[in-house]
Amino acid sequence: MTGPERAAVLLLALGEEHGAKVWAQLDDDELRQLGVAMSTLGTVEASTVESMMVEFITKLSHSGAVMGNYDATERLLRQFIPSERVANIMDEIRGPAGRNMWEKLSHVQEDVLANYLKNEYPQTIAVVLSKLSTMHAGRVLTILPEEVAIDVVTRMLKMDTVQKDVMDRLEQTLRTEFISNLARTRRRDAHEVMAEIFNSFDRQTEARFMSSLEELNKEAAENIKKLMFTFDDLAKLDNGAIQTLMRQVDKEKLAVALKGANESVRKIFLTNMSQRAGKMLTEDMEALGPVRLKDVDDAQSSLVNMAKDLAAKGEIVIVKGGGDEELVY
Repeated sequence: MTGPERAAVLLLALGEEHGAKVWAQLDDDELRQLGVAMSTLGTVEASTVESMMVEFITKLSHSGAVMGNYDATERLLRQFIPSERVANIMDEIRGPAGRNMWEKLSHVQEDVLANYLKNEYPQTIAVVLSKLSTMHAGRVLTILPEEVAIDVVTRMLKMDTVQKDVMDRLEQTLRTEFISNLARTRRRDAHEVMAEIFNSFDRQTEARFMSSLEELNKEAAENIKKLMFTFDDLAKLDNGAIQTLMRQVDKEKLAVALKGANESVRKIFLTNMSQRAGKMLTEDMEALGPVRLKDVDDAQSSLVNMAKDLAAKGEIVIVKGGGDEELVY
């Protein structure tokens, strides 16, 4: 028997009363897999069931092994602790290591920390860096914009003892606004990873894989579509984000990308240009003549990747395909 079939036999043998707690711990994919196995199992002889039960108990008693992960921990905690407290605890667990806030910040990559701090008041940055190791603080300073970094250095030189209530408020802000968000970005499931893989496909490969996946598992396909960020999603960017993106992109590549774009995407780019620049771009697209689909895909992928890079730097905000929730990469 396969693994799912053996599990199905075990759960059928346990019955409703004893198997309920096991069923409650299974996720949707596991339930679906077990359901398929169970519905096609047919009759299993009593001797086979008994043999499997003995084997299961023997292996469990010999190994004494259990498996723990984030999801299992969260499910267990929710049985005894209010959901709000569980969320805070899991954010702490998923976040960087450390017994307190300053130890946790010491385990955050310098560029990630600098990207967050650059939008804070220089005095706040000075307090945070004064609590870190000199080496870590130095690396963060080199990444900050030069004017900000010099201001922070000056404030650190003049800094007196920070009052306890001020430090407590700062720690709380860092915990709720930075560490929690950082922990959530680490909470990625297989659908998120697969959405990024699908984003890297050309449109023909993506269509082929998506079509096959829809036949096998329509729900999974829909989840991946919602998490993908595609060229068409550029139409959801605000005007400031579009203008920032256009300042970075090569104009020839933009013309090729928009040559194969739908009307909504093309319109948002043209309306964010001067009338003269928009006319020139339209003429450039017409002058291109027929363009290979692969060249269009490459140009559009380049713009999508550039948008993601700008979002990672905090310069723009991009949104998920198929949804209204904002997602900063």
